[in-house]
Amino acid sequence: MSSIQYDLKKIKGFVFDVDGVLSKEVITLSAEGDPMRTVNIKDGYALQLAVKTGYHVGIITGGYTEAVRVRFSRLGIAHIYMRSKVKRVDFADFLQKTGLSAEEVMFAGDDIPDYEVMRMAGLAVAPADAAPEIKEVAGYISPKKGGKGVARDVIEQTMKAQGTWMGEEAFGW
Repeated sequence: MSSIQYDLKKIKGFVFDVDGVLSKEVITLSAEGDPMRTVNIKDGYALQLAVKTGYHVGIITGGYTEAVRVRFSRLGIAHIYMRSKVKRVDFADFLQKTGLSAEEVMFAGDDIPDYEVMRMAGLAVAPADAAPEIKEVAGYISPKKGGKGVARDVIEQTMKAQGTWMGEEAFGW
């Protein structure tokens, strides 16, 4: 039984912010000043499983490092928007390219740049440590903090509601 108060059977796509959602809100910097992020392995598993099962998955982030692009493209994510200045524009592009309606998409964000997209998406999700303004517009607040399994939480609940979680695709990378 899902703890999300939304008809999860409508969801056909997942879109995530990176910093504060798929990675922790604290970032180590390299000697060159580049952010070095950590990622959650269970999030990665759920993301690639969603892709293999036929869900549309996207990343919309204001940041840019090649490691982020490589990590998520290796998981099969085709829609990666980096250096996003206005996330609602990239979200609209994701909808146009996938043919999905906003109500068919879950968006997870944690801070003010995500606010407009969260108001657009069918299901807005916030990590437990999101900014108060983001929690106010979230339809679901995950008990997980950013970088600690937010994607796994929402993807698993959605796929279980749709009966796709433990399908044949689940038993491998």
